[in-house]
Amino acid sequence: MGDVLAGFHAVWEFDTDSVLIRFERGIRRPRLFQALGERRIPYEALRSIELTEGRRGTVVLHAVPRQGADPLMEAADGQLKEDADPYRLVLPAERATLAEYYADELRTALGPDAKEPADRHLVAAPEPPLHFKAYDGKASFDGNSVAFRWFWTGASSAKWKSGDQSFSVGELAGVEWRSPEIFNGHLRLLERGAPESGPGAADQDPAAVVFGLGYGLVHESLPFAASVLQAVRAAEPAVDTRERERAGRAGDTRRDPADIADRIRHLGDLHDAGLLTDDEFSAKKAELLAEL
Repeated sequence: MGDVLAGFHAVWEFDTDSVLIRFERGIRRPRLFQALGERRIPYEALRSIELTEGRRGTVVLHAVPRQGADPLMEAADGQLKEDADPYRLVLPAERATLAEYYADELRTALGPDAKEPADRHLVAAPEPPLHFKAYDGKASFDGNSVAFRWFWTGASSAKWKSGDQSFSVGELAGVEWRSPEIFNGHLRLLERGAPESGPGAADQDPAAVVFGLGYGLVHESLPFAASVLQAVRAAEPAVDTRERERAGRAGDTRRDPADIADRIRHLGDLHDAGLLTDDEFSAKKAELLAEL
């Protein structure tokens, strides 16, 4: 198309195979938009195009992504407020005719599989390294692994006893993001081979960080979740191959000795601080040594 359509919070630049969405900066703009900066959306990532009447003399051009095409929207899982939807372009009502023209143009550009779920991510997530502060710890992602470092002031005793956590993307099956704007907001890493009974409360789960009181805000935690989810999906073919190889080498369950040593040192710090009893320290140390 080669055209540009400017709205209140964003500018859409149309290309032959995609639309580049550039989000405007400003104190009245959603902070998620400012964090995203810009995003290129291939037309094959779109399911449909909607044009509706908006509030206070506006019209809304809404590009609806295909299920599974965008890791950001997959992680959000329908929890974003309408005004924070990055696929909505709000325009003055007097530009309704122009918006209708672009809506028709976009509809003709949709791929043949638009109504079907995407078999892979077609839109790029924010690139790592990423990090944010949750209520009970700091979460960081370097592209290969997610690390949780607990805060003394917020983490539960269960998390302190388990120690700081690190998860490689190959260990993960997915990500669960619950918005900080709803009750019990959190980010939980879903581990491969986890018990089918399901995880417990997020504040007791070493694979989760808890939001609240200004921690884990949407514009920080959602891009983080999307980036991790994209890395997990990209790693799945390699993980499946490794799992088949491990199945052919039954009994090989040894862990990195350096990792075991670090965990034991951390247990020692917790024991010295009075957070672990002598029996708890001895039992956990024996479990770790048994993994060598």
